[in-house]
Amino acid sequence: MAETLRKGTRVTGSDRSDLATELKRRYESGESIRSLAASTGRSYGFVHRLLSESGVSLRGRGGATRRSR
Repeated sequence: MAETLRKGTRVTGSDRSDLATELKRRYESGESIRSLAASTGRSYGFVHRLLSESGVSLRGRGGATRRSR
C-alpha cells in the first residue's frame, strides 16, 4: 500500500477501502486525525473525508471548554 500513499496519487478501489478500514480502526482506538494524516502522508482533509465516508462518529475538538457563569 506504500505506493498508493505517495503524495499526489489517487487512492481508489480496494486500496481506498483497505486504507479506510485501517484508519477507522486507528481513529476509534484514540489516534487523532492529524497523526493519521502525518503517518500516511495524506492531508488532514483527505483523512477526515475518508473517515466520514466510512461512517465513523468523529470526536469533538479538544482543549479547554468554557463554563457558564
